Amino acid sequence: MTSYVLKNVSIVGGAATDLLINEGVIAQIGNGLSADQVIDARGCIALPGLVDLHTHLREPGKEDTETVLSGSKAAAIGGFTSVHAMANTNPVADNAGVVEQVWRLGKEAGLVDVRPVGAVTKGLGGITLAELGTMADSAAGVRVFSDDGKCVHDPVIMRRALEYVKAFDGVIAQHAQEPQLTDGAQMNEGIISGQLGLRGWPAVAEEAIIARDVLLASHVDARLHICHLSTAGSVEIIRWAKSRGIKVTAEVTPHHLILTDELATSYNPVFKVNPPLRTQADVEAVREGLADGTIDIVATDHAPHAAQDKDCEWSAAAFGMTGLETALQVVHATMVKTGLLTWQQVGERMSYAPAQIGRVATQGQALVVGAPAHIALFDPNTEVLIAAENSVSASRNTPFAGYTLPGTVRATFFNGLPTVLDGKLV
Repeated sequence: MTSYVLKNVSIVGGAATDLLINEGVIAQIGNGLSADQVIDARGCIALPGLVDLHTHLREPGKEDTETVLSGSKAAAIGGFTSVHAMANTNPVADNAGVVEQVWRLGKEAGLVDVRPVGAVTKGLGGITLAELGTMADSAAGVRVFSDDGKCVHDPVIMRRALEYVKAFDGVIAQHAQEPQLTDGAQMNEGIISGQLGLRGWPAVAEEAIIARDVLLASHVDARLHICHLSTAGSVEIIRWAKSRGIKVTAEVTPHHLILTDELATSYNPVFKVNPPLRTQADVEAVREGLADGTIDIVATDHAPHAAQDKDCEWSAAAFGMTGLETALQVVHATMVKTGLLTWQQVGERMSYAPAQIGRVATQGQALVVGAPAHIALFDPNTEVLIAAENSVSASRNTPFAGYTLPGTVRATFFNGLPTVLDGKLV
């Protein structure tokens, strides 16, 4: 195996040093190190390989929008070494057979660690629990379960799911959306939705489910994770729940850290997403929540779509945005350059914590001698004009096309081998 040394690199924001990668692990840290291949990393930040707890890879069933392979490529370009593939595939990942198929496809791609997420209910129907135990016992070793794209709206089903996963230390990841409050909704409910004549999506539709579920999690003493939190009120509910010792974690997406509902005035469906883009006050609240640890992690909710599902009128367009390739740049712009997070904290929220929530023991480790060499090398001193056509994802529905974002993922190492060098797939 070729050895690599990152010369003059800053490990999660520390002083410049050399980092030697050999035989799949971090072999040595210090000055004057040599290797088969030397990478000049002066000015760059070495982060533990990023872990995404919320990715849609679409395979099986929607290979025209993304595959495990194309999604793995996008993840590697973004500095990720592990992704959790959501269950809303066709067929739904609600049994051992489908989750093992996704897991094997990830192994074959070999670019990142692909961890399947199992459905909570059969067919995402919200009526009958899926085969949670067999998915947990499968080769994929599923520990995260979610009907993401749909809310587990029945409180009895939600309680049973929370109770069930306690047996194997699993977690239920809830898509918090009260369906009766959001029927036909197109964007955030507020001044702009009224001006545009689009049916509004009230913040309370998210907050009511979160409030209910943290109480259920407390009642049964189980682990609950809240997907793509988006409102100031949701932040406050999570903050209250954590103050009570309730076992709840939460994520925010990169797009909810920077984009607002004002973008809907363009009627460009690339900005149509679930949950919807909220107000500037909500953006500021979720940034604060991520900074103070109320929100545990950043997760992309990478949601690729075919061109025909986005290149149409707003009301007919699909919900969702891609995000794997730009996530670290957005976090750099919104959280690091603003002084809200240090690089060490970025590592915690984009690697250590999501790996712990998903129970991925091989990921999210500190960059120390002997640790697996899962590394993202980020150059914060550059700027990149985002162009959708340059994406390696099979879909092009990035909301950041035309934006200039700071920083570049120079290299990504997975199991000690580079998947990305000089910003390009190896």
